[in-house]
Amino acid sequence: MDTMASLLNSFSLQAGVFYTGNICGIHDFEHDARRGHLHLIRSGTVQVRGVTRRRFKVDEPTLMFLPRPDQHRLVTDDGPGADVVCATVQFGGSGVNPITASLPDLVQVPLVQMPGVDALLDLMFEEAFHEHPGRQGVLDRLCEVLMVRLLRHCMDRGLTQGGALAGLADVRLGPVLAALHEHPQHPWDLPRMAQLAGMSRARFAVRFREVTGETPADYLGAWRVMTAQRLLARGSPIKQVAEDVGYGSASALSRAFVRRLGIAPGQWLLQQVLPTQTENGVSP
Repeated sequence: MDTMASLLNSFSLQAGVFYTGNICGIHDFEHDARRGHLHLIRSGTVQVRGVTRRRFKVDEPTLMFLPRPDQHRLVTDDGPGADVVCATVQFGGSGVNPITASLPDLVQVPLVQMPGVDALLDLMFEEAFHEHPGRQGVLDRLCEVLMVRLLRHCMDRGLTQGGALAGLADVRLGPVLAALHEHPQHPWDLPRMAQLAGMSRARFAVRFREVTGETPADYLGAWRVMTAQRLLARGSPIKQVAEDVGYGSASALSRAFVRRLGIAPGQWLLQQVLPTQTENGVSP
């Protein structure tokens, strides 16, 4: 079972490379509430400021991912500078998602620690530093593949901080979370989940909370509401959405929305529409 597929299918990965080449001096990056920032340092020495409390240097080929980037800065010498690829990374249409929520504020991996990506990186750098036709599209797709490899690395090396990725990486919990993601409409309860994990109910409940940081019921409730948000945003009627995510009625879904988000589905949907209208020059 591909445990990560359910997450990537629900929160589609989209990368956009916005800079490739040599940088010298100071380069600032603004706070971004909706997208992560990926910095791939191919060569040179880069001082990083604003990501942690202390400045630090990167002096070997390294991949840095900031899931929730605040204002930060890359600084290089005015001489040789550094060859870099910078991209934005978005999962779904919002900055809030179970993938980035499972990661620390900075994921920093020297490329030597990611065996098997050499061919991918060679192709990426070949596209980045030459003006081939279709270059942007190729770079964006390669960056998305690189992000999947980075997520695998985080799961394999225990670099997650609880949440969905930590649960999916767990041998016993992974199949359970994948099943919840794929079939939120099923009548899941603790005995069913524990049976799928091959554990007693008590041991399963304890392990689930230790690994993900949530109870099984809370995790399932949050996933159902997030799934409902995506379906409502696509225009599905609330009654159908309620059935698709495991609630018996539209009123039950509304109560779950209020518990999780503090507002009813209709109010939430209106909040998503109004900013789009304003951005397109349409007054509410």
